[in-house]
Amino acid sequence: MDNKCSKYEELFVSSDDETLEKHIAECDECKAEQETMDKVSGLLDEVKMHYYSKRRHRMVRLRAACAIVFIMFSIVSLTAVINDDDLMDTLKYGDTLSAEELGFPVDSYGLLMVDE
Repeated sequence: MDNKCSKYEELFVSSDDETLEKHIAECDECKAEQETMDKVSGLLDEVKMHYYSKRRHRMVRLRAACAIVFIMFSIVSLTAVINDDDLMDTLKYGDTLSAEELGFPVDSYGLLMVDE
């Protein structure tokens, strides 16, 4: 009959570190399980930097792509505004557009013409 210790998981999850360390010092099975957990933890620490560096490179590429799209959009829109003489003549700071300038039919007083 095997009397295996099954306290490791319970102590690992629900007790403090001191109690766990005392039990590991007394129990050989739990000590072996703790060594296994330490090895797995070491492997995870080793792989963690590789995972995060890949993730970081992906985010850098995404940010660079967003910046390029923003710059291209800005250049195209500013070029369109600067090269459009009609737009530059009609839209100046402080000017207001009249109904005639907007293309609506107006009478001799500048009021909108409405057909009856």
